[in-house]
Amino acid sequence: MTLYHTEWCPECTLVRSRLDELEIEYERVIVPDVRPFRKQLFAVSGQYYVPVLVDGDTVLTDTQDILNYLDSVV
Repeated sequence: MTLYHTEWCPECTLVRSRLDELEIEYERVIVPDVRPFRKQLFAVSGQYYVPVLVDGDTVLTDTQDILNYLDSVV
């Protein structure tokens, strides 16, 4: 799993906390603070907003969807 996030984003913090709580290993990719510079994130998800979780072919861009997905894979 790969999580694209920023350090200051409250939704990103929720997702990181859930990943840690569930003891799920993941790669962290910190994206630039300025949305137009998030080209890598756009290439992966088709949008510039964080958090984004990628697990194989699954790409999740909504915080609640990510949390629900994490709960379902444990």
